[in-house]
Amino acid sequence: MKRKTIFSTQGQRADIGDLTIYRLLANRYAEAVGPFVFLDHIAPKLHSGIQDGGTGPHPHRGIATLSYILNGEDEHFDSAGNYAKVHSGGVQWMKAGNGILHDETLSYDSKTDSKLTHAFQFWINLPSAIKAQKPEYLAIQGNEVPQKAIAGQGGWIKVIIGEYEELQSVIPDYSTQFLYHIHLEAGKEFSLTLDGILEAAAFLPLKGATLNGSEFEAGDFIGFDTEGETITITNGQQQATDIIVFGGEPYREPIVAQGPFVMNSEAEIAIAFQDFYGGKYGQIQYRQHNNEITNNHE
Repeated sequence: MKRKTIFSTQGQRADIGDLTIYRLLANRYAEAVGPFVFLDHIAPKLHSGIQDGGTGPHPHRGIATLSYILNGEDEHFDSAGNYAKVHSGGVQWMKAGNGILHDETLSYDSKTDSKLTHAFQFWINLPSAIKAQKPEYLAIQGNEVPQKAIAGQGGWIKVIIGEYEELQSVIPDYSTQFLYHIHLEAGKEFSLTLDGILEAAAFLPLKGATLNGSEFEAGDFIGFDTEGETITITNGQQQATDIIVFGGEPYREPIVAQGPFVMNSEAEIAIAFQDFYGGKYGQIQYRQHNNEITNNHE
């Protein structure tokens, strides 16, 4: 049985510097999709050089952040001492846990010299028991992301979070959740079968597609009912299209979000701010990382 569409919408502008950003989740129809409570689409852009600075150091608590870099180079710093660059196709995952500062800079890919940047950032809500844990971090390069071809030269599917058939992401999950990038060639069709309890949404970043018989345009964010199991994607265009599909089991605890913090009560939000202003999230040691880069001849 095919899943029905319960809403479709386009994002609201939330630009940072010269990056064009569309905020897709939360929106007027949905507070969350499974454990996912936030999604920004950093739209494709050609740049003449490396960006000046990044998001700037800022805190998080109660969530895991995930940056998926379709094109470009993402440099990550955090107050737990983690540092890495990932390139086109790579993923930065950070469990904020009980509090951390981080800073990310998206620039063009120095490995390929391509001037194109294009990315997504997701926030994944943590169960209350996990919110109190220490931060963790993973940097995953593009060639480490599980991927397989779709039958009949239909394209490919990448598993950013969760599993699909024999593919398994290395990113920890604390509930049943999934995040797929599907690249579907012109004239091809692909179907996903999901457990009926799982919430799901899809996003079309660059071109339109037909989902379960309904046509959608580039930039559409689509939410599905939990009745039924199948999402069928049909590409009737003359060019390949890309689809981001994600979701998971519903988050059963209260969701209280304010600024960069997502907790389970107003009291916990207050503590998150108190700990931040009290300096409990530490500091980012940029100089230490810059010395490491120099020593390693990066």
